[in-house]
Amino acid sequence: MIVRPRRLRQTPVIRNMVAETHLSPDMLVYPVFIREGHGIVEDIPSLPGQKRYSPDTFPRALEAMNAAGVSSVLLFGLPEHKDEVGTGAWEENGVIQQSLRIGKKEFPHLNFIGDVCMCEYTSHGHCGILHGEEVDNDETLEYLTRIAVSQAAAGADIVAPSDMMDGHVAAIRAGLDKAGMKNKIIFSYAVKYASVFYGPFRDAAGSAPSFGDRRAYQMDPRNVREGLKEAEIDIEEGADLVMVKPGLLYMDVLRAVKEISPVPVGTYCVSGEYAMIKAAAANGWIDEQRAVSEAAFSLARAGADVIITYSALDLAKWLRDGKISF
Repeated sequence: MIVRPRRLRQTPVIRNMVAETHLSPDMLVYPVFIREGHGIVEDIPSLPGQKRYSPDTFPRALEAMNAAGVSSVLLFGLPEHKDEVGTGAWEENGVIQQSLRIGKKEFPHLNFIGDVCMCEYTSHGHCGILHGEEVDNDETLEYLTRIAVSQAAAGADIVAPSDMMDGHVAAIRAGLDKAGMKNKIIFSYAVKYASVFYGPFRDAAGSAPSFGDRRAYQMDPRNVREGLKEAEIDIEEGADLVMVKPGLLYMDVLRAVKEISPVPVGTYCVSGEYAMIKAAAANGWIDEQRAVSEAAFSLARAGADVIITYSALDLAKWLRDGKISF
């Protein structure tokens, strides 16, 4: 035999030399939950290893990020009070706005991303303004814009609309520009599926809808072409980055979006995907380090330029210490 592909698989050094996919801590984004209050550092049972912080303790998470070499954080807020229109999402002294000011002051070199949505702040748990039991798409755009502008003014480098309203990127871009913040980045959850794998997140963030579901605005898991359409629309409206969510279960969609996108493409290894690996590892059924590493490299192989993952700190440390091998 002349052609022997196994020659290039003989040792770790050779495999690393010819590896087609690479991963670095710069690609990773760490999601953090911020709860209104003081002195809070509490475990999240549905997300083993993750914690909720209050604005004053949030720097502890940033210190851990900084030590691990992760430079980007994505913030989700848990307000003390909720109402029909999610007022706490855009208040100047809202839980995320407080955290952004504190975080940016203490760690100005880090990259702060604000999740722009209403579900965590509304009394009904839906991602927009309700008329009866229907989310009013166009009226919701005004509120999403308020949230994005408020977060950007408080220090967010990037705003990430996750609501799945039609026209949200155009509305937010116009609002940021009008507020004199034309250089703020929009990272759109362009292709967000109505997935059962958000369960642990909804428990962690207290964001489950009080009635019905979100299938009227989040995407049908059976569709791919629709996802390409959503990505193309958001890019045309001014999105600087687009996202496919969930990650591991939708790598075919991630690859398809990557192939048509002129902007960087990210993905989110969501709470249910994280929790499954944690549960299997806790039972001794899989090696957690290898499973997390394989998942991350699979997302990068599928086309992800940015990976949002609850395992970001562990991944960054393993990469730094040379503990990931295949």
